[in-house]
Amino acid sequence: MRLPVTAHTTRPWRIHEIAYDFRVEDVWELPTPGGPDDLAHLVTQFTTGTGDYVDSPVARTLFAIRWKLGALLGWDKPGTGVGDRQPGLRDRLPADLRDAPRAPDFRKFTSVYQTHDEWAAEMSNETCRGVLHLGWVPDADGNGGYHAQMAVLVKPNGLFGAVYMAGIKAFRYVGVYPALLRMIGRGWEESAGERSASRGA
Repeated sequence: MRLPVTAHTTRPWRIHEIAYDFRVEDVWELPTPGGPDDLAHLVTQFTTGTGDYVDSPVARTLFAIRWKLGALLGWDKPGTGVGDRQPGLRDRLPADLRDAPRAPDFRKFTSVYQTHDEWAAEMSNETCRGVLHLGWVPDADGNGGYHAQMAVLVKPNGLFGAVYMAGIKAFRYVGVYPALLRMIGRGWEESAGERSASRGA
């Protein structure tokens, strides 16, 4: 379910002090019911996943087109990644986050930091810099359950980046996010046994 931007900005996440010059593009509630200590399981699901990003032919086609255009136009060429065009967000971290364990890098993302209830990863190319942020929040019903919120923060690279982000907005909402949320939910259900076993260990 898509959430208002305030669902992210009103929470005391550490990302606010680090990615202060990024704008919040999207916020989503993820289908990941769990307990108070389960964020680490979701981060593992994100960073160790294999195969396609999403499970629908439409979304896979959109990604394939994007990677093809990126290769042809140099959007993803060497020298455009995190830390190449400008310093990455890890260079902004306070000591407590910089020295703490963090999740591994995955796909095109560099893991920035991880806490008990928060994780952020960064990517960069010729079009923009982006941050994937997961926050672990209590359910609204007050019954002791938790779930994840996913926020996408962006910083377009100039006018071209701003135009690019505006141009792909409809494709994200129609073709990418629905398939991504289904994939996340399915992976979460499949790992229920592992989470249960870890709690009993």
